[in-house]
Amino acid sequence: MTGESTASPLIFGGDAQTPRAALSVLPPLALYIHIPWCVRKCPYCDFNSHTASPVLPEEEYVDALLADLDQDLHAVHGRELSSIFFGGGTPSLFSAQALGRLLKGVEQRIAFADDIEITLEANPGTFEQDKFVAYRKLGINRLSIGIQSFQQEKLQALGRIHNGDEAVRAAGMARQAGFDNFNLDLMHGLPDQSLEDALADLRTAIALKPTHLSWYQLTLEPNTVFWNQPPTLPEDDTLWDIQEAGQALLAEHGYAQYEVSAYALPGRPARHNLNYWSFGDFIGIGAGAHGKLSHPDGRIIRTWKTRLPKDYLNPAKSFQAGEKALNNDEMPFEFLMNALRLTEGVESRLYPERTGMPLESLAEGRREAEQSGLLQVEPSRLVATERGQLFLNDLLQKFLT
Repeated sequence: MTGESTASPLIFGGDAQTPRAALSVLPPLALYIHIPWCVRKCPYCDFNSHTASPVLPEEEYVDALLADLDQDLHAVHGRELSSIFFGGGTPSLFSAQALGRLLKGVEQRIAFADDIEITLEANPGTFEQDKFVAYRKLGINRLSIGIQSFQQEKLQALGRIHNGDEAVRAAGMARQAGFDNFNLDLMHGLPDQSLEDALADLRTAIALKPTHLSWYQLTLEPNTVFWNQPPTLPEDDTLWDIQEAGQALLAEHGYAQYEVSAYALPGRPARHNLNYWSFGDFIGIGAGAHGKLSHPDGRIIRTWKTRLPKDYLNPAKSFQAGEKALNNDEMPFEFLMNALRLTEGVESRLYPERTGMPLESLAEGRREAEQSGLLQVEPSRLVATERGQLFLNDLLQKFLT
């Protein structure tokens, strides 16, 4: 069902003077569930992940997740879940029994769409055939497998716990377990990586016939080992050659680029991520999870949860660490930093529909971006040019007040 408002008051956010209408139709609703433990923390990773102890607190964590969800139910407004995404960390460290109890508890609280997409992130070093058969029986119908590379020296440099053979076997095991829809995560621009190395990884991934490929460049993020001890990365010219040749190879095999680093076979884009990029709503539960929730009166709230697992599991502490209501000045940037990542952008009408703001509030930034050759001159769509995709930060600067 779609939440609807019976009134249309005007709302003013912050110091902005542009009126914002109540939302007559609420965006689709998704659920993100964060499982924060990994076998080992990778040196490039800036996600909220923590080295797992020999025994994980599965029961306690599932109890906490459901209690956390209970506190967000006020924002459902009669909607059903279109997708669920288990991210991490490494969610596949949890048993099928624990995830089954969690999914049952979620469905008792929020209705599932008939065609709901339920994705589980998994790493090759955690694959067990029986376990993944059990995941599939729970209704989990999509996997996202963290490969990163198939080459042993690159995997060692990245601190991964699996080898290339295990990565290849993981894809086969996913199919044998009944998953006909799965993504492979693959990095390029790795330490000392050549064009030939990068294309070899990509060819191996394509040969495994995933329905979706996330192919993205390694970046050095603050608060990581790589940030403090930078490895030797390829020169800019090599990175550009890898990008061009890799995109051509993916297109040749039928993988269409629909987002900056996402490629899919026809009809197989990630529904959960499309919801993010089109300014849909998502509840975030789990240690460090973020959410974005719209209300019929026009309020749009971003939330974030307590980051450390020990604090999240502490009944004396709150699940929610903070929240922020988006004001009118922020709305253009908040909407477009997601929508313009999509290679085809979004229909212009989606902006007022999802934000309550008139399309005219984008007019000045839109004019500057079009004149700079960063945004296509196409009144019915908001879509970056090829140059705008390459210089997305410059494009988004046009919409910052």
